[in-house]
Amino acid sequence: QVQLVESGGGLVQAGGSLRLACAASGRTSSMYAMGWFRQAPGKEREFVAAMRWSSGITYYTDSVKGRFTISRDNTKNTVYLQMNSLKPEDTGVYYCAAASTAMRITSAAYNNWGPGTQVTVSS
Repeated sequence: QVQLVESGGGLVQAGGSLRLACAASGRTSSMYAMGWFRQAPGKEREFVAAMRWSSGITYYTDSVKGRFTISRDNTKNTVYLQMNSLKPEDTGVYYCAAASTAMRITSAAYNNWGPGTQVTVSS
């Protein structure tokens, strides 16, 4: 089992930046990929970005390409999501997730989830 805890959320004006962090503990050797998802009020949880833990290969949903960057610090078992040029539509609860077998954009592929951190972008 992998335990995940997100941090770094908050309130920011449109055009601003935030950096989310997700610290992993427990059976971190089982992590194949790490992903970020978000859920806006009244909407389904959606994929944002993912990284293959060993190789660093990344993948982003189209709406955040060029604005968000996922990165990792292997020594700290921490994955980051740098979010620039934020828009009101980026508002939501951001979740970190760990997958043990594949890097996918579907939430079902991820075994472990953090509690989430709120990101609010004001216009």
